Amino acid sequence: MSMEIVKERWFRIAIGIILFLAIIWLLNEVRFIFTPLVIFVQTLFLPFLIAGILFYICRPLIQFLEQWRVPRTPAILLIFLVIIALLVLIVSLIGPVVQDQFIRLIDNIPAMISAIQNTITYWQDNQEFIPDFAKDAVSDIGSQLQGILSTTGGFIGSFLGSVFNFVFALVVVPFILFYLLKDREKVTPGIVKFFPKSKETEIRQVLGDMDHALGSYIKGQLIVSSFVGFMLLIVYIFIGLDYALLLALVAMVMNVIPFLGPFLATAPAVIVAWFQDPIKVLLVIGFMIVVQQIESNLVSPRVMGRVLNVHPLTIILLILVGGNLAGVLGMVLIIPTYAVIKVIVKHSYRLLSIRRQEE
Repeated sequence: MSMEIVKERWFRIAIGIILFLAIIWLLNEVRFIFTPLVIFVQTLFLPFLIAGILFYICRPLIQFLEQWRVPRTPAILLIFLVIIALLVLIVSLIGPVVQDQFIRLIDNIPAMISAIQNTITYWQDNQEFIPDFAKDAVSDIGSQLQGILSTTGGFIGSFLGSVFNFVFALVVVPFILFYLLKDREKVTPGIVKFFPKSKETEIRQVLGDMDHALGSYIKGQLIVSSFVGFMLLIVYIFIGLDYALLLALVAMVMNVIPFLGPFLATAPAVIVAWFQDPIKVLLVIGFMIVVQQIESNLVSPRVMGRVLNVHPLTIILLILVGGNLAGVLGMVLIIPTYAVIKVIVKHSYRLLSIRRQEE
């Protein structure tokens, strides 16, 4: 009787779940052992992430030059020189403008917070019939605003520290990117050798599909985000919005977050428009809707195609999970991560189906 229970599928699943939970518990108990490994991964994560994104952008250019019989190493160095020249040109053209707008915005933040506090105080003092719980809520908001104002300096210091880490990562990125481009054909054989020889064809197909999904997603997001940023820059200049270039760059960066990105990108522009001229709030929202409709219906379908084929509800849930796990970075990375996992699961399910048919 006991042997029959062991053969039951539900029993094996239950044992598997118990073992999985036991492994998680044991890893949690000895997590101090993995601290050096965690620090090592955190240190290398950002440089490899940036290098990986640049790899998918530069690879088509390298392949194009190789078709014209340019050796790979000179082709890579030529692309590096072009990238450096473009960066120098962009920084020299828009750098001073962005810096000026950023400094003016930081200088105006205390005045904005003070104006909000004054509005709340005026509203609270002149509304005699407001329930006490509403007044308490307003007081809490005022206290939070004061806290934000008092911690602005600390936030700026933390931001500068993050910028330093980012710059340090950029120093390492060119070396990583150079070897990724130079030895790109060695990656797949290096991974395949860890699997049985009989699975080589399938593993190569899985890696190829993962590479295609990541490459299409990164290049598509770059084009779409650049389009949104450029269109919003024209709109902000047209309506005379302050900090137009800075807000357009923020919108371009935030647009890499699927679905929620446009809403997050609109918030800073709406706040600035409210303090400049409340009428411009309606203009900002209206033009943002127009730009997003153009992007969603014309640009994204042609650029991104149906590579990911992810339902919008799934995207929302994934973004919420990614945000809770790793903040903004998690929201950005959760979709391509899901795409890679989806490729692996798809091939695994296909192999399982084939095995069942053979049996």
